Amino acid sequence: MDLNAVKRSYRRYAPVYDSTFRWLLGQKGRRLAADIANERTGRVLEVGVGTGLTLPFYRRDHDVTGIDISPEMLEKARERADRDGLTHVRDLQVQDINALTFPDESFDIIIAAYVMSVVPDVHQALREIERVTRPGGTIVFVNHFKSKVGARAAIERGMSRFASQLGWHPDFDFDDMMKSTSLELEDRQDGLPPLGLFSLVKLRKPG
Repeated sequence: MDLNAVKRSYRRYAPVYDSTFRWLLGQKGRRLAADIANERTGRVLEVGVGTGLTLPFYRRDHDVTGIDISPEMLEKARERADRDGLTHVRDLQVQDINALTFPDESFDIIIAAYVMSVVPDVHQALREIERVTRPGGTIVFVNHFKSKVGARAAIERGMSRFASQLGWHPDFDFDDMMKSTSLELEDRQDGLPPLGLFSLVKLRKPG
């Protein structure tokens, strides 16, 4: 799956993302991620902010920047921030997670909900996330990770052939992702809705 395929997918999804994916994925994963961000004060970067579904959950004393590869999705996020008076949202930018323009150690907290299985080069993306996180900073992923055994694993392997059409990798592997980083695993919650298919992972950049 390449970057253009991702852009095409989210150009299609943008007009119906809120009505479809908020129902499909639910909001529990986003709320849990925001709750972790809200445990501390600092600069927050939401990677793959999309239409901004997580933005209302952050504390108002945060300084939140959101990025996304899709201009169409970001336009929806800007409309949400303006409509709901989300003054803690400082900036919403079109950026590629694999080549972030922020200086090193710019953010205290990084949130990426339903993103990592979408990016074309997850190892480069994780290196960039680590680069822009301050020492001691928190990184939170909400994502689907592939099963190792059983019927679900077989289904995911079969679906992986259609990753470009789907716009995400059904067989996304957590252990493989973590090979390229020195980030430390602090917590993992599996079994998030829908159908227990998603996980929340909390990482820490060594300080």
